[in-house]
Amino acid sequence: MSKDDAHSASGARGAGRPLTYKEAGVDIDAGAALVERIKPAAAATARPGTMSGLGGFGALFDLKAAGYRDPVLVAATDGVGTKLRIAIDTGRVDGVGQDLVAMCVNDLVCQGAEPLFFLDYFATGRLSVEHGARVVESIARACAEAGCALIGGETAEMPGMYPDGDFDLAGFAVGAVERDQVLPAPCLPGDVVLGLESSGVHSNGYSLVRRIVAREGLSWDAPAPFDPERSLGEALLAPTRLYVRPALAAMRAGGVRALAHITGGGLIENLPRVLPPTLGADIALDAWPLPPVFRWLIDAAALDPAEALKTFNCGIGMTLVVAPDSVAGVLAALEAEGVRAHRIGVISEEAGLRWSGALA
Repeated sequence: MSKDDAHSASGARGAGRPLTYKEAGVDIDAGAALVERIKPAAAATARPGTMSGLGGFGALFDLKAAGYRDPVLVAATDGVGTKLRIAIDTGRVDGVGQDLVAMCVNDLVCQGAEPLFFLDYFATGRLSVEHGARVVESIARACAEAGCALIGGETAEMPGMYPDGDFDLAGFAVGAVERDQVLPAPCLPGDVVLGLESSGVHSNGYSLVRRIVAREGLSWDAPAPFDPERSLGEALLAPTRLYVRPALAAMRAGGVRALAHITGGGLIENLPRVLPPTLGADIALDAWPLPPVFRWLIDAAALDPAEALKTFNCGIGMTLVVAPDSVAGVLAALEAEGVRAHRIGVISEEAGLRWSGALA
């Protein structure tokens, strides 16, 4: 082929009507509109230390202005998981932002850290400003409740990666704790395990939840078998409880040696993570009431206790290991924050987690 023929062929491939990014599936104007829509919600989360708002290439935070003298930074990242599938299919997207924040900040506080700021990542095939705003406004409300600033994020419109209407979320939280207050502290045999009640299934186990719902032949708008006053979709989308304020209040009361966020792996895997390898815990399963949603899930899937405790939080979303002489003060602090807690076990000299009684 001659050079002239090559130029001609190249020109033919590029001929025709000009293409735009919007026609390719990415609407920059919609992204800008979303940022403008969510700016007031993000601004409402400002706290001491916040230095910048949305729109910059990076977000700034001043640890000195936040009141720290010798801080250690703590970071956490997480998502919402397949609970998003239910939110998308039902159109009930207003609570998943809280799930996202809770999954991150509840982890931070287990290190003794106060959450300082949060960033979100929202990815979708085609951006709906309305849906995106509802999700991010939910994130902002949860940040405000947890006392951390929403100082940045990213909205990614990726046609071909996600079907229209689908989206995914990731969250990134940073907190701080004074160096001499980092948790967990050494736990001792005889320390008391307190369990803080969950608000529902939280954000783990939803692949099994969805499988159960499909096998039972139920739709998301059907009455929930365990709560007939609500639809099944609404009941299963109850947002993950934020434990930051109650946990910080408990730490201020004194005597808290460790905290464990009961997420994937349940009590069986998460409580031992904060204990020395030589110690374990004895848990009384009848020390707290099993919420109806878990009774339904356990019965519908015929789960044995070990599988149930490993898959779901079973009504306990956070555990605290507390010195025996501090239990009364910690319980009072938790009650003042509106969280019900139960004495569910004791730390023992035998490694591993053991349980007695039955989930009831």
